[in-house]
Amino acid sequence: MSRISNLSIKQLSRKFDEKLLCPKEHTLEVFKNIKRNNNDINAFITLSEEFALKKAEESANRIALGKKLKLDGILVACKDNFCTKGIRTTCGSIMLKNFVPTYNATVYDKLEKAGAILVGKTNLDQYGMGSGTVDSIFGPTKNVWSENLNNPRICGGSSGGSASAVAANFCSTALGSDTGGSTRNPASYSGVIGFKPTYGLLSRHGLIPLVNSMDVPGILTKTVDDCVDIFNTIAGPDDLDSTTIKKSFNPIELSENFNLKNVKIGIPKEYNCEGLTSEVLEAWTKMADFLEENGARVEEISMPYTTASIFVYSILNQCEVASNMARYDGIEYGHRADDESSTENLYSKTRAEGFNGVVKNRILAGNYFLLRKNYEKYFLKALKVRRLVSDDFKKAFSKIDLLLTPTTLSDAPLLSDFTKNNNRDQCAVQDFCTCPANMAGVPALSIPIKLSSNNLPISLQLMGPNFSEKLIFNTAKFIENRVDFYLNYNKLKL
Repeated sequence: MSRISNLSIKQLSRKFDEKLLCPKEHTLEVFKNIKRNNNDINAFITLSEEFALKKAEESANRIALGKKLKLDGILVACKDNFCTKGIRTTCGSIMLKNFVPTYNATVYDKLEKAGAILVGKTNLDQYGMGSGTVDSIFGPTKNVWSENLNNPRICGGSSGGSASAVAANFCSTALGSDTGGSTRNPASYSGVIGFKPTYGLLSRHGLIPLVNSMDVPGILTKTVDDCVDIFNTIAGPDDLDSTTIKKSFNPIELSENFNLKNVKIGIPKEYNCEGLTSEVLEAWTKMADFLEENGARVEEISMPYTTASIFVYSILNQCEVASNMARYDGIEYGHRADDESSTENLYSKTRAEGFNGVVKNRILAGNYFLLRKNYEKYFLKALKVRRLVSDDFKKAFSKIDLLLTPTTLSDAPLLSDFTKNNNRDQCAVQDFCTCPANMAGVPALSIPIKLSSNNLPISLQLMGPNFSEKLIFNTAKFIENRVDFYLNYNKLKL
């Protein structure tokens, strides 16, 4: 693997400017790397090499003419639940195995218009329902940090393909989606930056919905600077998405001399939960001490409804899934069963063939919760508790500026151990620290800190109030500079 593919966006862009590297040369080199290694990792469902080389040629021409765009020559990947015009979008399912959209998702469209080059579409749990990237019809994605790819670790999910693509240097950045932690969870296991913005700052148009009230596009990169660059490119209102915030977006600039003197950081005691490993707890404790030693005011706080989040999330998730999945009937698009005996039989057989067990279970559970006799008992009560979870964050942020928590409870589990338990149980464990942010709509970022005794990444999470992205990025950059994960790995400077 060449050192070129490990450069940051700014470093690559500088090489293009100085004519030390050509976008087409870079693209060809990265595809060589993908062809050597993707069969082992399975990060991609669909590669778009011909399309990428055409875009690389266009980037090279613009650079030669002095008309370079912001992201010219930069390679990106998209989770395969973002629509891409003329390139199939499968959601890892039989139902959409041959679906080719006629339009681009807004966030990808903005990347393309800025000169970015699409490498391909990445693997995911079917429709984003999972936390391991193990349920795709195209097979599981393996963690690039696995000590043995014949007995691999999970890469996390559901944006596991995107996280693995960034970690393996198959691209500089990748889009994921985050409904209950689906960007931050795989980022944590894969040792990359995973960012979930304030709900409404990124357009959801063209992101095939799972849970409309919680879904947000997410960003995966190697560095905080890269994450800021991509966020600045794709953020802002969108007339095609009524859930975007209508105010114009002001790009974020990181402070060169940022310090923690006036930053108050809360350590929510409820996140020290059952299943949290001693290594993650130690990393969390040492980071809290480090931030305090560098001027931050660190205090323990309580967020009592944290433990209810995962149960409320499960109910609301399944209710919205039941509603969203109703559109797949074999009539207008997607898989269609070979049964014309009746419309009812066509619907039934199409859905039986097109969805896996995880999707079917969520549809059934969601419809059960939405039955007239159960509506108040489950759905309405879950909405009320969701408000209490959100109030936890509001009360916390009235006293402190940021929260520091674990992202996941452990380093990446073995795939063989993970698949012994059912998907719903795994999500309840893996998403404990991440789903509350989606319930409240607040921004959150996962950053790698060190390696565990298994030589696997351990990451921590920063969360802030709505529109606190600049403070989160600056604090994450401060940590990144000190930890220097990619240079030191487990040689943490704390």
